[in-house]
Amino acid sequence: MRPRDIQSVRGITIILAAADPERFRTALVLALSQAALGGRARIFLQERSVALLNGDDAADYAAAGLPGRATMLADALDAGVEIIGCQSGLALVNAAAGDFDPRISWGGMVGLLQSLADDRLVIV
Repeated sequence: MRPRDIQSVRGITIILAAADPERFRTALVLALSQAALGGRARIFLQERSVALLNGDDAADYAAAGLPGRATMLADALDAGVEIIGCQSGLALVNAAAGDFDPRISWGGMVGLLQSLADDRLVIV
């Protein structure tokens, strides 16, 4: 099997539709894998899922030798994955944008869809 040309890797936009830590881990793994292939990767955290951008669950995964959510999020940001939090979600979780990593951007669903281009859209 011949490796795909990196230029031909389509982007992926993942929408996290619920504040489910396991689904967020899946979104992070998918986005990190896409970034490793050289493609654009974005995760949009809808409404209450914004709360998952803070906190950690490292203790739940340490025995298996897996990183926690905070490490995975930092790795994704370092790898160039665009993390977008829902502006309405900030109000729902009683937070402000300044409470989060400054590399996280904030927006809404309309803006996300306007910038979709030829990305594949995945909802988890």
